[in-house]
Amino acid sequence: MNKLNLDPEQVGRARSLAARIAGCVTDFIGTKTTVAVERTVLRLFGLDGVDEDGIPLPNIVVDRVKEHSRLAEGVTKPFVNAMLQTGRTVQETGEAVAKGDLRLFDLPWLPEQNIREKGAELARAALERIRRNRERRNELIGKYGERPQPFLYVIVATGNIYEDVVQARAAARQGADIIAVIRSTGQSLLDYVPYGPTTEGFGGTFATQANFQIMRQALDDIGEELGRYIRLCNYCSGLCMPEIAAMGALERLDVMLNDALYGILFRDINMQRTLVDQNFSRMINAYAGVIINTGEDNYLTTADAVQAAHTVLASQLINEQLALRSGLKEEQMGLGHAFEMNPELEDGFLLELAQAQLAREVFPKAPLKYMPPTKHMTGNIFRGHVQDALFNMVGIMTGQGIQLLGMMSEAIHTPLIHERHLAIEAARYIFRNARHLHDEIEFKPDGIIARRARQVLADATGLLREIESIGLFESLEQGKFADVKRTVAGGKGLTGVVDRSERYYNPVEQLLREELGLGRGASV
Repeated sequence: MNKLNLDPEQVGRARSLAARIAGCVTDFIGTKTTVAVERTVLRLFGLDGVDEDGIPLPNIVVDRVKEHSRLAEGVTKPFVNAMLQTGRTVQETGEAVAKGDLRLFDLPWLPEQNIREKGAELARAALERIRRNRERRNELIGKYGERPQPFLYVIVATGNIYEDVVQARAAARQGADIIAVIRSTGQSLLDYVPYGPTTEGFGGTFATQANFQIMRQALDDIGEELGRYIRLCNYCSGLCMPEIAAMGALERLDVMLNDALYGILFRDINMQRTLVDQNFSRMINAYAGVIINTGEDNYLTTADAVQAAHTVLASQLINEQLALRSGLKEEQMGLGHAFEMNPELEDGFLLELAQAQLAREVFPKAPLKYMPPTKHMTGNIFRGHVQDALFNMVGIMTGQGIQLLGMMSEAIHTPLIHERHLAIEAARYIFRNARHLHDEIEFKPDGIIARRARQVLADATGLLREIESIGLFESLEQGKFADVKRTVAGGKGLTGVVDRSERYYNPVEQLLREELGLGRGASV
């Protein structure tokens, strides 16, 4: 596909620049671990629950190791050594540490080979459970068949998981393909994962493993009733990015928001912490068969969509290359962009079409995540419905993969059930009536759309060249993306970053690397 007359060599140059940028990041993060990575290992081993004060047991164990300045070697060795020395299970060991009945570094050490054998056994059991979930997803999709893209993606955000279930069932009956459970405001800044079913979220519902399990079962039940597979989406971003990825893999989530830069730019999470965490979280998502969604659409809520369009493409290319280095396939990359041109702009629809078609041609295998207008929604529900209709038209004309449906009441309130029904109805009407339009149309070789796309590609290539020369960290400090500036040593979570020692051991990462064909890396 090359309807825009893009120069293949220029696309290749842009991708090569992004690859070199990602390679430098990979070299850096390969020498570090984080408290979230180590907590994830324990969760995958099977450690769960909280102490009497509500503190998650994985947090307590990792904190104990960190207090002894031994986290550089990873949490696995002291934890598994304690299991073997005491004969306790994973859960019993974690509970004993939390109660103070077991001091990890007061125990004698078994031969390292014994510890590694047990660590590998626990890692294999975790990945086996994830593999079964992946196979179950494929089995259900094979049973019901797949609906054509773009998938209709809608959100529920009541704050109460049981109310979310009611909303999700209604949305599925109305025609939704993907249900995204919005997280409670501010959860990305919590350096722990809340425990159990929750009913008190604000602006969304807390992402917990119990909530994942409740919603997964509800969607499986309604999917059986409707005769189709309903995908579940949540957010593995923030300070607990890899932990939530692991919980999603264990409970068979299908789609996860998992961007390399979003937390840095929009939540002021330290860039070192984010880049280390995203790598491990994406390895888990890759193995679980999860589609990740990236957040470039957010750039256009703070920067002008006309002037900053090239930053979206540049970031998509960097996200793609970082994802490849984590084992994700192109078919699992829901790279994000958005319909955010000012509606008062003459030929704005053509510019939107150019951007969407450009993304489609540069990333032909990716199930692109296309976001609806938000920045220029005014509360006029009639104009808003028209804006959403134009957005849906661009989506079907350019073959997007995941269409997050716009709501006419954007900028007024959280959508009501009938508003979501109208959004789904309108999208299905447009997609049905224009199903093969993208196969029928071509663009004028030197027209507005083609020229705009080529200019955005050229500008993105220039930006990538600049980033490659100074490095991604310095580029973030200079505010190259979304007009937001961050510092290498600033933001939240830096104290949770630890340099790996030569004795670092992470059997989950080691096994994931083997399964995903990533080679050995610094952890092994």
